[in-house]
Amino acid sequence: MRFRFVWIGETKNEHIRGLLQDYMRRLTRFASCKVIELREGAGGSERNILQDESKRIMASLRPDAHVVLLDTQGEEWSSQDLASKLEKWQINGVREVTFIIGGHLGVAPEIKERANMRWCLSRLTLTHELARVLLVEQLYRAYTIVRGLPYHK
Repeated sequence: MRFRFVWIGETKNEHIRGLLQDYMRRLTRFASCKVIELREGAGGSERNILQDESKRIMASLRPDAHVVLLDTQGEEWSSQDLASKLEKWQINGVREVTFIIGGHLGVAPEIKERANMRWCLSRLTLTHELARVLLVEQLYRAYTIVRGLPYHK
């Protein structure tokens, strides 16, 4: 299985970027991973920025990808829930799961419609950079749960 991570903007904080790289390195022991950082929308109205970012997100999606949108209105999953979903994806032959983190304005309705699932990492407000780390760490944790490795305990 492969994971693609599509998000708006770069991870600018060097400490967070280092943590993200560490968990990404760990995760690649279990799955192929690719990060697609799309530029932030600039200028114009919030509506135009949102539409521009969402258009680029849609263009980055593969037609056959299973898309998980990180969304504050999504369903909350425990680490065990994520591990179960990971196992189901593997059993069902899902080849690619794409995780989307929109920009600070969120995403346009067409992205929400395209998503197969909407996942809320936390009801807490997180920076986008921290959400990226949490996402990758939780995927790594899910693999350790599935494989019975000691990390998750």
